[in-house]
Amino acid sequence: MTKKREYRDDYDDKTLYIPGPTEVRDDVIEAMAEPMFGHRMDRMTDLYTTIVEDTKTFLGTDNDVVILTASGTEFWEASTLNLVDENILVPTCGSFSERHANVAERLGKDVDRLEYEWGEAVKPEDIREHLESTDKHYDVVATVMNESSTGVRNPIEEIGDVISDYPDTYFVVDAVSALGGDHVDIDDHDIDVIFASTQKAFAMPPGLAVCVVSDDAYDREVEKGDSSWYGGFRRTIDYYDRKGQTHSTPAIPVMLAYRKQMKHMLDEGHQARDQRHREMMEYVHDWADEHFAMFPEAGYESQTVACIENTQGIDVAATIEEVSEEYDMAFSNGYGSQLGEETFRIGHMGEHTVESVKELTDAIEDVADL
Repeated sequence: MTKKREYRDDYDDKTLYIPGPTEVRDDVIEAMAEPMFGHRMDRMTDLYTTIVEDTKTFLGTDNDVVILTASGTEFWEASTLNLVDENILVPTCGSFSERHANVAERLGKDVDRLEYEWGEAVKPEDIREHLESTDKHYDVVATVMNESSTGVRNPIEEIGDVISDYPDTYFVVDAVSALGGDHVDIDDHDIDVIFASTQKAFAMPPGLAVCVVSDDAYDREVEKGDSSWYGGFRRTIDYYDRKGQTHSTPAIPVMLAYRKQMKHMLDEGHQARDQRHREMMEYVHDWADEHFAMFPEAGYESQTVACIENTQGIDVAATIEEVSEEYDMAFSNGYGSQLGEETFRIGHMGEHTVESVKELTDAIEDVADL
């Protein structure tokens, strides 16, 4: 049984290079300290409409945006309840895509997996072949954009183009650890639902889930008739259209932080933010190729999380601990028992730059004697 461990006031601050949460600007943290106000006041309407419309502008989408107090996990569940009557196809290539399939099974849906080895990417042609060869109708194909357990970035744009040929099948994308740091044209590739968590590439505190919903997905839920109560598309979008607020009490301080950070993101611009993340990715990959090797399939590497194969057999856990103690920096081991000591991961997302990431790789070199 877990015992209480008293929270203290004397922890050392660590610079975060984990796959989330990531570093948050001081003024974004300070924004959470405004005096409290009611979630049905006009002030809340000002706040919520600001963050919703700013998010649409940043992402360059004409689709509806829902921002709820939740983790991105909420929209694994909600999108399944909202869109799936019976059958869902989930390509699995790592821990989080597998978990998406498990969620759908727990909700009583008939789940087919298109299985890939960990480290491999989902291929659009495999999805087309599967859809063409089966007699089964799938309500949804659900794909992870950024499989942070393996560092794979799946080609969701091309997958969306395939699924657009099947107008009664909806495309759901888990972009929890990529959206905001890896540009995707949501509307042009017929992505019906794409969602993220704020503590990843958005570089905000944890506590909010962001979801972009197409008109077709909204209409599908209306036609289907039953849906998620908390994350229902019709309920959240209609309430926003009527009131400009959330249907349930939100985490107001985190939304204040979101407003501040989204202004920073708009100032930088989506394309420039994408380019900065690409430069960090290229630096980390060059460093990994010099000292280790990249774990993901070549050509499908994540733009926000590097999964690096431990070809030198370093003690990953001890290296993480020593870097933390000596340099006050935190990076991550491989995900789960399958990759724990076989890989390690660096989150190069949010407000990091090549220069700040180089501080971490220099520390790893020193501790691991590379």
